[in-house]
This record gives sequence, C-alpha cells and structure tokens, in this order.
Amino acid sequence: MCVCVCVCVCMCVCVCEMTVSHQAAIQELRDMHNITMATLHEEHAHLRKAHEQQKILLEEDFEKLRLSLQDQVDTLTFQNQSLRDKAKRFEEALRRSTDEQIDALAPYQHIEQDLKSLKEVVEMKNQQIHQQEKKISDLEKVAQKNVFLEEKIQVLQQQNEDLKARIDKNLAVSRQLSEENANLQESVEKESTEKKRLSRNNEELLWRLQTSPLIK
Repeated sequence: MCVCVCVCVCMCVCVCEMTVSHQAAIQELRDMHNITMATLHEEHAHLRKAHEQQKILLEEDFEKLRLSLQDQVDTLTFQNQSLRDKAKRFEEALRRSTDEQIDALAPYQHIEQDLKSLKEVVEMKNQQIHQQEKKISDLEKVAQKNVFLEEKIQVLQQQNEDLKARIDKNLAVSRQLSEENANLQESVEKESTEKKRLSRNNEELLWRLQTSPLIK
C-alpha cells in the first residue's frame, strides 16, 4: 500500500514538472512570436510611410518640372519662330542693294549666339528630365521592396497560424495533463485516507488485543 502511494506521488510530481516546463516553453514561443511580428509591422509601416511621402514629393516635383518645361518649351517655340522670321527677313534683305543689306544685317549679328544659348538651355532641360526619370526609377525600386516585405509578412502570418495551431495543441495536452494530475491527486488523497483509516483500525485492534482479559 505504501509503495503504491509513493508511486502515485512521484507520478504527480513528474506530471506537475512536465506541465510547468511545457507552459514555460509555450510562453517563450508566444513572446518570441510577438516580438518578431511587432518588429516586422513597425518596419513595414515605416517603409510604407517613407514610400508614400517620397511618392508625393516626386509627384509634386514632377508636376512642377512638367509645368516649368512646358512654359520653357512654349517660350523656346516662340523664340524659334521669331528666329525663323528673322532669318526669313535676313534672306530677303540679301536681295536688296548693298546699302540696304548693311542696314538689314545690323539687327542679326547675335543670331549665332542666340542659337548657341538655346542649345545649352535644351541640354540643361534634358539633364533635368534624366534626373526626374532616375527619381521615378528609385521610387519603383522602393515599391518592389514593399511588395517583397508584404510577401514576407504573408509568410510570417502563415507561420503565425501554424504556431497558433501548435500552441492550441500544446494547450490541449497541458489541459489533459492537468486533468490527469488532478485525477492522480484525487487517487493519492483517497489512498491516504484509506491508509489512515486502516492505521486507525490497526491501532484500535492492537489496543483491544493489549487490553483483552483473554491475553492476560
């Protein structure tokens, strides 16, 4: 009887230790998962916010540049037409007399310089357009990175679901162990009660034997 009680007590202690260790492992998994998800969500939110801000700034810069370039194109178109008109009048002046040609050439001495300046302006605008295209390319790279992060978050969410399933399974095992532990404790208590009852009976019988007149 004593051996049975000791075995039951040892089993209860082992089950309790397994339950505590199991619950600690589950809590550690939960803490690691929560920290990982919080870090990823914070990184994703930061990148998304930076992406949106950069996109807005690029769109504003692009619109300003477009309007500025449109104004400059209109101005250059007007200047080009004006130069064409001047050139046409210059050709007509060549057909006039020598004196008239001299008078006509005076206003057009700077045509070559004007054309050179116009070419420099066009080259400068081409550089600005190239820079704007580079900004747009950088924005596309950021967008691709965001897509990669979203895919990574989806994978982590799936892993989270798997982890939740494992935790639920472990909790079920923990509840089962707790129930078995309770049953074992109940059995131990019953065994202990029975042991006490038998001990009292033995003491009572021993006392009766010791005080019996027949033995004397």
